[in-house]
Amino acid sequence: MQDFKKLKVWEKAHQLTLAVYKATARFPKEELYGLTSQTRRAATSIVSNIAEGCGRTGRAEFARFLQMASGSASELEYQLFLAHDLGFLRDEEYRSLEGAVVEVKRMLSSLMQRLRSEN
Repeated sequence: MQDFKKLKVWEKAHQLTLAVYKATARFPKEELYGLTSQTRRAATSIVSNIAEGCGRTGRAEFARFLQMASGSASELEYQLFLAHDLGFLRDEEYRSLEGAVVEVKRMLSSLMQRLRSEN
């Protein structure tokens, strides 16, 4: 068991989640139970799965939760794309959030690879 707050990928994903909450606060009110909620849940799922994986025993379980976090990151990546296409995110804001998601996905992939190589 390890402290998830010490993982760079968790910190990066946490900062992304805060940015997503800030950006989605400006989405149209009619999207509150649609795209706003779904986007926030996907972002929160990334950090939550990393944290839960850290609380599990064994590398295999940790890696499984990292895979789920990666899936949530891909889901978030699409939701941000959709929000941009719908005009809910400005170009600059979208590029920043999308870049952060891609970086988190790379970091998760690297960590999963490292876990596999240690076995």
